[in-house]
Amino acid sequence: MQTEKFKVIDFIRELMINIDKNLDNFPKKDIEIKNRIRNVSYDLLEISYEANTTENKELKVALIDKAVAKIKVLDFLLNLSYDKQIINHKRFLKFGETIDRIIKYLIGWKKSIAV
Repeated sequence: MQTEKFKVIDFIRELMINIDKNLDNFPKKDIEIKNRIRNVSYDLLEISYEANTTENKELKVALIDKAVAKIKVLDFLLNLSYDKQIINHKRFLKFGETIDRIIKYLIGWKKSIAV
């Protein structure tokens, strides 16, 4: 896996790889949840890259806020998958740890920007 100099994007990529590896056993009736998880993770990566490349501080903060909202939606979807017993406890904890790191880095990034 290629590593980024920007740590939060590294964590998002790690999460996306784990999602691709671990969401193969979704039942057909819950395939929409699986698709939403994948789409939200791609959106999160795109928003993070956009925030990283913009020079406008207000836009950067708004994009970071949007990324935090996306990661919380992703957390909800993974929690729903766990509640429906689609993913096991070990996978759920692994996803949760990665999500917590991403949120921590996003919040720290936002705090480091003086608006």
